[in-house]
Amino acid sequence: MVESVFVCMEEAMKSFLAMGRSASDIEAVGITSQRETALVWDWETGEPLHNAITWTDTRTANLVRELKNKKGADDLVNICGLPLSTYPSSVTLRWMLDHLPDVRSAYDEGRAAFGTVDSWLIYNLNGGPQNKRLVTDVTNASRTMFMNLETLQYDDRLLDFFGIDRNKIRLPEILPSADREGFGEIYEGPLAGCPITSCLGDQASALVGHCAFTPGSAKNTYGTGCFLLYNVGDKPVISKHGLLGTVGFQLGRDRKPVYALEGSVAVAGSGVSFLMNNLGFFRDSRKVSDLAATVPNSGGCVFVTAFSGLFAPYWIDDAKGTICKSSFPVLTGAMLTTYSGGITQHTQRGHIARATMEAACFQTKAILDAMEKDSGKKLTELAVDGGMSNSDICMQVCLWSQLSTIQSLPVTNTLAFFRRHKPISFRSPSNGPQCTKRPPWVRPSPPPSPSTCGRISPT
Repeated sequence: MVESVFVCMEEAMKSFLAMGRSASDIEAVGITSQRETALVWDWETGEPLHNAITWTDTRTANLVRELKNKKGADDLVNICGLPLSTYPSSVTLRWMLDHLPDVRSAYDEGRAAFGTVDSWLIYNLNGGPQNKRLVTDVTNASRTMFMNLETLQYDDRLLDFFGIDRNKIRLPEILPSADREGFGEIYEGPLAGCPITSCLGDQASALVGHCAFTPGSAKNTYGTGCFLLYNVGDKPVISKHGLLGTVGFQLGRDRKPVYALEGSVAVAGSGVSFLMNNLGFFRDSRKVSDLAATVPNSGGCVFVTAFSGLFAPYWIDDAKGTICKSSFPVLTGAMLTTYSGGITQHTQRGHIARATMEAACFQTKAILDAMEKDSGKKLTELAVDGGMSNSDICMQVCLWSQLSTIQSLPVTNTLAFFRRHKPISFRSPSNGPQCTKRPPWVRPSPPPSPSTCGRISPT
């Protein structure tokens, strides 16, 4: 993980210098990363104590069921905005303490440091154990279930519920998303001495990137998962319909935080990757639209892509993926018709490819319906990004499935809005340049094996 960041800096600087610019032209850098993925490392040496565990990992499912029966479980969402699930970092940390001897030993000895990806990167970019800068921002901290959504500080009630002793583990200091001093500066490499002035979780940074600064504005990212954030202003909103209350951004110590309602879908682009890697439908994930275009509709196939359970607004941790038969409206040409189907002898790969994209769209529709109930307002504009937003078929299905929600925009204008906001293409991993430098306290790790599915190495 740290190695890839140094690769990016080196390659970006080569291109920047080739343009006739100099390193002194760069005044500051910012960091955006996955939010809930959890890491624990040795505070003294900087050595990771285990692989990072991602937000899609479901090994904590049994623990979640136990915690839901614990006294005080129903009160958590009113403090931190998040329901109990396999999603947040708190459950992952508790699982690591219960199942990983190295993590438990470091915890008992007071050597353990905990953080999400941003904290791990900032720690290493600042020199690791030499400078020991351990910080995070409000958008990342709001995804741990340790932070009070109103005070923006760690809440002892939350820590006590998960059995976390603040005297035994070092937690990152929580800072605003923009801070000229708190995030430190890059310790070495082509950007040595450059200050780090901002930090945002990936979905929060997309909200900022779309300039969704006013209440009522929203964005949806069709990436690995699908994440819809809706700006609700400077007061947190606790959802009554299965959504997450979270921090959208805080752009300075002297500014109020801006909150958001979020709907999280576990599988979007990763469903496309499933078709490519597991079923061999194509060799390039960008070909999914071409395959889907070989058929006029999904042929009645409904793909419930619950590979990591179902997230918002359902929160069913033990749900499993399935392709089933159902009578439901499908898009045929320019009209919706009711189709009864499922997998038959006539089912083709194109039907399943189309059903995979429809799955993200239909779950987005469920989230939009929940947001309307929580906010009492209809969404009038939805900015989109992420790899699947490059697919006209996916965006067309998204539009048609949401016509009852997005009523104030003409169809053609909405499609044009979608296209104006298309980002770079969705790509599968490729063989990029190899890193020539890594911090001395970070050891190289071997390539992941099938047994480490659901995890990434912090190195």
